Amino acid sequence: MSDDKRSKLSISQIALRGTIIAAIITIPSIIIFVLTWIILDNLIYAAILGAIVHFIAMGFSLKISKKILAKS
Repeated sequence: MSDDKRSKLSISQIALRGTIIAAIITIPSIIIFVLTWIILDNLIYAAILGAIVHFIAMGFSLKISKKILAKS
């Protein structure tokens, strides 16, 4: 799309959509970290699993951000 056909997003829309993407990235990794730490009682395993889930969520958020940041 060319720039003249694209509408610009307002600051509040960008902040709202950025917050949603941040939640998609961080919430699953925090939940996995805490659950693994409680169940296995091992901080190293919990940190490794949390990091793995975090990077997987970052991959998904890239695809999601392309859909929600584009104004129709």
